[in-house]
Amino acid sequence: MDISFAESNPKELFEDNVLKVQYVALKRHLEALPNEFPEDEHMDDIDISHGNQLGMNEDEKVDETTATGKHKRSKSISSYLSEDNSSTSSDTSSNSSTTRSNDFNNSFCVTKDKGISMCYVCRLQPRPGALCLEKCVALGVPPGPLLGKLKSGEDVTLQDGRVVESKQVCEPDDPGPIFIVVDCPTEEYISSLIDNDVFKKYQKFAENDEDAASVVVHFTPKRVMDDPRYQSWMKSFLTSTQHLILNETNTCMGSIAVHRIQHKLNMIHPKIFPLLGDNGTKVADEEILKHDKSHKSDGNKELNVLSADTLTAIHLRPRKGLDRSEEIRLKPKEYINETLCIEGFSTALHDVESNVQISKYDEMVKEYPKVLFLGTGSCIPNKTRNTSGIILETGKEQRILLDCGEGTYGQIVRFFGKSKCDEVLSSLKAVYISHIHADHHIGLIGVLQNRRRALKHLNMEHEPVILLAPIQLYSWLSFYDHFFERIKDEYEFVSNSDLLYTGHRLNNITYDRIIQKLNMQEISTCFVKHCPNAFGIAFSLEDGSKITYSGDTMPCNDLTILGRNSDLLIHEATMEDDLEHEALIKMHSTTTQAIEIGKKMEAKYILLTHFSQRYAKLPRFNENFADNVGIAFDNMQVRMDDLPSLPHFNSALRLMFAEHYDEMEQKAMKRQLRNEKENESNLEKHKILKTQ
Repeated sequence: MDISFAESNPKELFEDNVLKVQYVALKRHLEALPNEFPEDEHMDDIDISHGNQLGMNEDEKVDETTATGKHKRSKSISSYLSEDNSSTSSDTSSNSSTTRSNDFNNSFCVTKDKGISMCYVCRLQPRPGALCLEKCVALGVPPGPLLGKLKSGEDVTLQDGRVVESKQVCEPDDPGPIFIVVDCPTEEYISSLIDNDVFKKYQKFAENDEDAASVVVHFTPKRVMDDPRYQSWMKSFLTSTQHLILNETNTCMGSIAVHRIQHKLNMIHPKIFPLLGDNGTKVADEEILKHDKSHKSDGNKELNVLSADTLTAIHLRPRKGLDRSEEIRLKPKEYINETLCIEGFSTALHDVESNVQISKYDEMVKEYPKVLFLGTGSCIPNKTRNTSGIILETGKEQRILLDCGEGTYGQIVRFFGKSKCDEVLSSLKAVYISHIHADHHIGLIGVLQNRRRALKHLNMEHEPVILLAPIQLYSWLSFYDHFFERIKDEYEFVSNSDLLYTGHRLNNITYDRIIQKLNMQEISTCFVKHCPNAFGIAFSLEDGSKITYSGDTMPCNDLTILGRNSDLLIHEATMEDDLEHEALIKMHSTTTQAIEIGKKMEAKYILLTHFSQRYAKLPRFNENFADNVGIAFDNMQVRMDDLPSLPHFNSALRLMFAEHYDEMEQKAMKRQLRNEKENESNLEKHKILKTQ
């Protein structure tokens, strides 16, 4: 694999037909810089297989050969990038690959070791001034090629001998506005920022007005921006310079689609589909809160500061200025009214209310266990279904995350709101990863990072999360820990294969500690039919209930045995029944196959999830959707006592998303006709061949 990286050379400009970019390196200033990354000549002697592994002594700790089948235990980044498993590769190719990898290795380590953060000074390419046709007419310039010459900057001579200069009929040239992007990650970089002569050319004492920065974009954290030295540096720009803040203080999660669908679902059941805790997105009919924050200097001058929302725009040309017309604004009344206008929906909603006693909800429903769906889509996220992520709450302070796809942390913030997010993360005791496909684990590091931050923010004792995962994930985490950021202290690793229902290999002391910590009686796994080392899992809780989660799988007999007599089966249903062959190829299940697995294991209730993104709002129903089958949505939370209510929602859901559902039905009909034509054509070909 070849990896190319930007030179980011402060001595050379990057230039294309749009802009020029000058790289400005900020260096961390410390009395003694810790040697986080060793010199390259020692890299191959480093063991990256560190991290905590529960229930294993030193002799049992994972060797990378076991985890990957091909990598040795001690590796440098060079060996990861240049290793060639083919025994037939030429010496030339090998040397070339090694050279490229060593270049990457040296550059990477030097950058990290010196503590460099890159900033950018960007200037749009100059643009010739616009031709003013009124002035051309006034001076007697005839239509034709002379206009083109004037526009390109040439002076022209008219038939009467008069010379018309280009500057007489053209607006002044636009030299190109300047914007600066600043990333000053900690206070240790501030000295390098304020002492850097490159920035001074674009501040108050710029040689020309056009050299003064129009916009400065700050990725700098709030605590660094509040430093008096940083504030003083900001004030060294003109008061007309717009300072755009993009850091943790920004509150807008930025998706109308997510809020729209949640407001609609909330009409069906306000407890199962609660409105989102993310209050950073403004409501259209509310007074718009001012984002501009004034920082007054000693001279009583104001900084022009804006904390941006999603789709905030600053135009650099032709008309310069702030544009907030496209910023996201929610319209809850509109979302509700457009749903109530659907023919038959009000009747369906009344039927739901008749069958489900929502008014007595809090009196009837036992609080725990509770299941919150953060992501119910497959492969890639879309506007309404994120990739896989489920929170299982077994008690007030016990939460387990089942799979952790891209954007899982963002979904936690969106559902609970920033004020409660840290509390939720601090109560996260375990993370389970079913298999190593990216849509099930790529959000893990973000969750671990923010959990660490949350514990610190709440002044809570640091406690690593229990990580139940395929052993192959361990190598990836170790690689990240060694070359990018220390992460090994955030988890204690337990291999899913050590919890197989056919025989646990985890020592009893460790196992007992885990189930006690998670408020469980038993945890068991099984291999399922998807990719290698894909697992299903079953939890037997202290209250006697049993919850089984399939992960990604085809119909699997081992899962049926593992989940026998489950109170709830959460099973993937990636494809509709008409696409059974495609599901087989991709090793997934159809809706009916998932329901049949639930019947075989005698599960009381079945919740379908992990839908193909072609079913962005609703999967296709069929006759197998019995009174114990429900459909999972993002930001849906259910308690065990809610499960009987879910099938009553189906009619209302089908009407709510009628347009989407009708489109799916039409596609299914076209697909059926196409298949019939192909079958007829194949039959005709077979007859012709037979007669020959």
